[in-house]
Amino acid sequence: MNFLHEDAPPYGVATVLSPLVRRVVAPNPSAFTYHGTGTFIVGRGEVAVIDAGPALARHVDALLAATRGETVTHQFVTHNHSDHSPAARLLKQATGADIWAFAPHSGGSETAVGEEGIDSAFRPDHRLAHGEVVAGAGWTLEAVFTPGHMANHLCFALPEEATLFSGDHVMGWSTSVVSPPDGDMAAYMASLRALQQRPETLYRPTHGPAIAAPGAHVAALIRHRQMREAQIATCLADGIATVAAMVERLYGDIDRRLHPAARRSVLAHLIHMVASGRAACEGEAEEESRFRPAHAAAAGEPGPASGR
Repeated sequence: MNFLHEDAPPYGVATVLSPLVRRVVAPNPSAFTYHGTGTFIVGRGEVAVIDAGPALARHVDALLAATRGETVTHQFVTHNHSDHSPAARLLKQATGADIWAFAPHSGGSETAVGEEGIDSAFRPDHRLAHGEVVAGAGWTLEAVFTPGHMANHLCFALPEEATLFSGDHVMGWSTSVVSPPDGDMAAYMASLRALQQRPETLYRPTHGPAIAAPGAHVAALIRHRQMREAQIATCLADGIATVAAMVERLYGDIDRRLHPAARRSVLAHLIHMVASGRAACEGEAEEESRFRPAHAAAAGEPGPASGR
């Protein structure tokens, strides 16, 4: 992967990115949010806000300052991790702008990674279906359903500028964490392949810089995930049976603070591999499960999961 980086932006300042798009970055930098959550303001005069961000009064005040003299008519949320959606409620209190998203969180549990967590109180005013279009004053946003990072993840296409607001589904600075059970690797891969059929020539992720060659970047993400599954298959063939042991082999050179997230992604890959007949385990595939190659299970060989 050729990851993309940018200098730390000025917090609380609206940066003009294009004729229709401005960005205000929230002061919530971390190993999982890069420099912070980038909230986009789309349009002029009557505007839409995408991913209002975390519930930080300083950030909400910056959004209100950036839109002073304008009317916030719509809010759009890619998904309800707590670095994306909570400020939408605060912004609605201040502006009256309704919130549009795919759906609330399903209510299923998810192992938190980093400091994201789930915004369990999130309830959109309007539910968007895949392909549904919402128009404002001089702008149009199309909902693009991209489950995988979360089950309710949406991207938003802005045809006026051939741009896709890609949330956490496609980022330039890092790969996305896929954390079961809400994160789903099979759905994530299918969503990546669906984006390859789309016409947008620029992606604007919620974290990090824009992606100016999205076709090549998405193809690289797919290859990266395929490479990771090949590495996991090698681990299984070598008798490495647990998620934790695989992470030690595959991610031994990265910051150990990122290992919990790595374990979730490895588990997501293994669940995908079990479902597609490329790996096996006894019982439900969980982080503490023991896994083995699928051919060992088919042949009745004593693999690691048998305890022998």
